[in-house]
Amino acid sequence: MDYGSHSIEEMGDKKKKAQMFVRLVSAAGTGFFYVKRKPRQMTEKLEFRKYDPRVNRHVLFTEAKMK
Repeated sequence: MDYGSHSIEEMGDKKKKAQMFVRLVSAAGTGFFYVKRKPRQMTEKLEFRKYDPRVNRHVLFTEAKMK
């Protein structure tokens, strides 16, 4: 087969994305979460005060890994 200018070894190499998705989980313990993009270079954990509709108030949301 003709793969153009790519060799077979180059076809499998994937470049890592510049950003990744993280899950922001409610500190109220309701299980409610938001999904947000985060740059890979950013090493500290994200924390936001956002609205949790299950407790009808703004609470702290902390970063957790996507499952």
